[in-house]
Amino acid sequence: MRAAVSAAEIVTRFAPSPTGMLHTGGARTALFNWLFARSCGGQFRLRIEDTDRARSTAEAAEAILDGLTWLGLDWDGETVFQHANRKRHREVAEQLIESGAAYKCFATAEELAAMKPTGDVRSTRSPWRDRAGDGHPDAPYCIRLKVPLSGFTVVEDAVFGHMQWQNELLDDFIIIRSDGDPTYNFVVVVDDHDMGVSHVIRGDDHLANTPKQCLVYAALGWVEPVFVHIPLILDEEGRKLSKRADDPGLEQYRQDGIPARAVRNYLARLGWSHGDDDFFTTGQAIEWFRLEGLRKSPARLDRRKLDSLAGQHIAAAEDAELLTELNQFRCERGSDGFEGDLRAQAMRALPVLKQRVKSLRELDEQSAFIDAPRPIAVLPDAAKFLGQDAKELLLLLLPELTEVDWREPVLDELMRSFCGRENVGFGKLARPVRVALTGRAASLGITDILMILGREEVLGRIREAVAPA
Repeated sequence: MRAAVSAAEIVTRFAPSPTGMLHTGGARTALFNWLFARSCGGQFRLRIEDTDRARSTAEAAEAILDGLTWLGLDWDGETVFQHANRKRHREVAEQLIESGAAYKCFATAEELAAMKPTGDVRSTRSPWRDRAGDGHPDAPYCIRLKVPLSGFTVVEDAVFGHMQWQNELLDDFIIIRSDGDPTYNFVVVVDDHDMGVSHVIRGDDHLANTPKQCLVYAALGWVEPVFVHIPLILDEEGRKLSKRADDPGLEQYRQDGIPARAVRNYLARLGWSHGDDDFFTTGQAIEWFRLEGLRKSPARLDRRKLDSLAGQHIAAAEDAELLTELNQFRCERGSDGFEGDLRAQAMRALPVLKQRVKSLRELDEQSAFIDAPRPIAVLPDAAKFLGQDAKELLLLLLPELTEVDWREPVLDELMRSFCGRENVGFGKLARPVRVALTGRAASLGITDILMILGREEVLGRIREAVAPA
């Protein structure tokens, strides 16, 4: 058990396997490690656990790095690739053999079958456990940890409290396979120790691995980290979340246009709480995050909650920051960002639009009229509002829009006065103006659209709308 450490000595890590996309559970684990390190002024490290060479891919590793970067989780120091430490892993295994804490096992297939627990035998013990010397020089062997035959392995978990395992029920587990590859529960200990990890924050699906790792720490005489196991995540139906089938994954949230800060907010609430606070900034999360706030009960995905938080974060965003995010989202989808004159129009639109949407995707759709190709294409369901009578109204309106002082209250008064003089309801004018300017029957208020586009763009679009076919 590790003694108390100062805030500056705290080191956490995220250690994904590069076998696929960054899924929701992994992203939450990374976030909790990052929040804890940042809240204490410690370090957050990244390690890619790529010792499984058959399943690990460079593409998956790159996707994980990209996902963490998008999520805004910066890490300290260089990224560690576990396979690069292979020589170090072997050296530590040899040290364990020399100290008598591990041994070479030359057991044959028949001997391995006989090792399986039967009757009063409660765990696997190799016949090579207490043999002196080696087997045949050319015979394959694995290296096993010599687990104590009695007593308990104890863990004081920061979430689940006191836990213990009877050593007699634990196998002499393999730390180096016969092909020379190290096993997970061994290399994790070596790498965490070498990286100075003080707190291991991970999913509670790793609880079964913890006693084995503690036994490796004890055999090496190393100080254990603080173990922090966080509960699993359930899908919206209350079933265990499957990484393959049910998990939308970080990339899906990104494609849906959920801002990264909203995803951080949402993930933080999956297993951690600060009173009744649902909506909070990342700065607040760092300030508030404490291990005591982690819950034992499983968390459940709730897409409606995510969408609600996304809408709140978009509404609360500074316009310039939001435009940067929108431009990035548009570029990722193959569109140009709002730059130059279009940037000014977008900045005028954001104060209105950001109150109406719950994603960057919706914001993109509702702002699309700003840089729509001219002449403006009219959607089929909107064409009926741009008939001959409507075009005649627009022709009458054009001269007045040309001369008016282009300010919101003045424009609003102009539109209403025009309707009074022409004896038409406001909707009779607003609908054709909206269609002429956006191509849609439903969008922002007319005055908002006029102010966003500006005089010259408005006049140009209306002229094109009323021009003879």
